[in-house]
Amino acid sequence: MPAARISMRQIIEVLRLKYEAGLSHERIARACGLSKGVVGKYVSLATAQGITWPLPEGTDEARLEAQLFPAKTPPERFAEPDYFQIHQELKTKGVTLQLLWAEYVERHGDKARRYSQFCHHYRLWRGRQRRSMRQVHRAGEKIFIDYCGPTVPVVDRSTGEMRKAQVFVAVLGASSYTFAEATWSQSLPDWIASHQRMLAFYGGVPELLVPDNLKAAVTKADRYTPQINETYAELAAHYQTAVLPARPYKPKDKAKAEAAVLLVERWILARLRHRTFFSLAELNSAIADLLPALNQRSFQGRSESRQSLFEALDRPALKPLPATPYVYAEWRKARPGIDYHIEIDKRLYSVPHALVGVKLDVRVTDTSVEVMHKGQRVALHPRHGRSRFVTLTEHMPKSHQAHQNWSPGRFLNWATDIGPGTLDVVQRQLKDRPHPEHGYRACLGLLNLSRRYSRDRLEQACSRALAINSASYQSISSILKQGLDQLPLPLTEEEPELADLPLHTNVRGPRYYH
Repeated sequence: MPAARISMRQIIEVLRLKYEAGLSHERIARACGLSKGVVGKYVSLATAQGITWPLPEGTDEARLEAQLFPAKTPPERFAEPDYFQIHQELKTKGVTLQLLWAEYVERHGDKARRYSQFCHHYRLWRGRQRRSMRQVHRAGEKIFIDYCGPTVPVVDRSTGEMRKAQVFVAVLGASSYTFAEATWSQSLPDWIASHQRMLAFYGGVPELLVPDNLKAAVTKADRYTPQINETYAELAAHYQTAVLPARPYKPKDKAKAEAAVLLVERWILARLRHRTFFSLAELNSAIADLLPALNQRSFQGRSESRQSLFEALDRPALKPLPATPYVYAEWRKARPGIDYHIEIDKRLYSVPHALVGVKLDVRVTDTSVEVMHKGQRVALHPRHGRSRFVTLTEHMPKSHQAHQNWSPGRFLNWATDIGPGTLDVVQRQLKDRPHPEHGYRACLGLLNLSRRYSRDRLEQACSRALAINSASYQSISSILKQGLDQLPLPLTEEEPELADLPLHTNVRGPRYYH
């Protein structure tokens, strides 16, 4: 298989945008961060293998991969299409390169070029012709999104502290119907929430969302292959739309957004410049009061307004909103350690032990942590709880066969070889856990400390940590880092009130603070 193969998740998204959203290959390429040739390759490959959309129930990534990449022999000779005729046919409404390629394959069979080559040679032919192109906004096709440059000060009534609010602006391509609201930042949570309120304001969903290349939308800005933030891509999939960022240094791509931003600055923010706002809700109420006048104002020299064009053009063409609301989630990467747990915000969540060392996708919401492997959910945990470890019994191995290189016995033997202080600490790490393997991370950390600071210093640090009732990895690491292991312990009598306390790595005596 070729090394440049894209992931199966990307192939599925390409097929969804092609057959469900009905986008052109160029728009799919930009939305998915691929080249148009790659999009054409996989669409034609799916067509050739008889793969339909939606995918049959039960089709996972592995089965789709097997269908897409059977062994085959490419044709040896090609029939050249009539590119001039193709060019003329494309001027007809509803005619696409995909349709013309399908008719070409019907005529020439095995002698036909693949779709990607068909498009490539047509583009070469077209590049030799002199022809101009202009941007046309179809009804319900695009929403352009940006932020105003000026911010709006909001004063905390109790402290007098001033905080600057950002102004989010969106505009529909065909009607120029405009939406605006204030948020505290341009961060991902505010960005996603503004999109939800924007789509509710419009009462429908366009084919494309066209943002600028801010970090909340695009993780890697690139003229040809931008990388869309995974949370933003998930929102687009939920609303059955696609993200098509404006190309860097291409002002025509975001001319609509820039015009809308200028309009909001002149007709809304300028009128609010003398008012003092004491909450974000108060500012948004003022913006909402001025929005109808902006949208109902007639265009210069015309009787139509943004509102009337929206009702006539965009509203009927927008797709309906989904029945269920979008749930905000962040996507992260995690690799389980030998204790078959991943770490999310300093809490540890179990996964099936067979996935130790495998890079996994993690979807984090306010209430849950969902772990994915090759598009399949392998673990689901509540996000918040009392314990630092969240472990499901079915994720634990029945024996230690999956981890033959590490076991409690091996850690104890290693600790015995260093000294009694280290042995005592390791025993506590393995004992004070719901399962011994939960202590493997701390034990491996101690092993690394012995390599960094020497075995003798580790033994001294462990002895000191035991003496001050703080036998945790973090405490021992801090002792070594500050060189406290090389100082004598202060001689103080054990306080009587500590005698009744249980021994535990998190219980510290007063000597800890010397």
